[in-house]
Amino acid sequence: MAKILVYVFLIVITLLNLFPVVVMIFTSLKGNDELISGAFSLLPHDWHFENYLKAMESGKWGLYFKNSLIVTLVVTAGSLLFNTLAGYTFARIRFRGSTIIFVCLLAGMMVPAQSIVVPQFIIMKSIPLFGNNDIWGQGGTGWLNTYYALIIPALSGSIGIFMARQFFSGFPKDLDEAGYMDGLGYFGTYLRIFLPLSGPLMATLGILKIVSVWNEFFQPLIFTNTESMRTIQLALSLFKGEFTIQYNLLMAATVLVSLPMLAAFLLFQKQFVGSIVSSGVKG
Repeated sequence: MAKILVYVFLIVITLLNLFPVVVMIFTSLKGNDELISGAFSLLPHDWHFENYLKAMESGKWGLYFKNSLIVTLVVTAGSLLFNTLAGYTFARIRFRGSTIIFVCLLAGMMVPAQSIVVPQFIIMKSIPLFGNNDIWGQGGTGWLNTYYALIIPALSGSIGIFMARQFFSGFPKDLDEAGYMDGLGYFGTYLRIFLPLSGPLMATLGILKIVSVWNEFFQPLIFTNTESMRTIQLALSLFKGEFTIQYNLLMAATVLVSLPMLAAFLLFQKQFVGSIVSSGVKG
């Protein structure tokens, strides 16, 4: 009986989470007249599959997808390298001040990203010799309206380093000793021994970073203001007019924007679940 109640509870929770997605999909297939009528119905009275074509014709969506794809792939690859390297260092190498540095890192997890966006903006704008800046970082725009502003600040993060440290802490010391005996050194041990064993960790960090960067709205809004650097999340605002919002086209574009994230999760689902299970066993 208890098992049945658990299944019922999980089904209810699943349905509650899926309902907004279902509403989004059906809304994307409704006509504008039906939406502004004020009468709610889950299923469309008339099915407008052409909404998806209209949504993609509303702007340069090929460019927007390209920008988001470049930023997401570069940030994900870079963050996997930096986060796992830092996590390996904190977990396997003892050096003076490591505990204090790690505590400061954990404290950084409590700082909202919005609270540091102004210093980040000033830094991006003041990069010397970029964007018509002089050697003192004055007179131009620096890295604003470039891929650098969207990529560099997102390359690492406290949560990723913390997860990598916890993962690498679960391995026995024998692996380090074997690497040192073979003359690999710290980086060689990380590259030749620990990195091949960190598939579940890489999948988990990769999925979390991909979703985070792909859905990022705030930083592209602050660091860019040209169409050539517009990402898909900023492009969704194209359907908001001065007085009205084209909800059917907005929902159609949102469905298409969500498909790459769904594909990424389905592709790495096995590794993602495996990382959670292995972390539970080691912890």
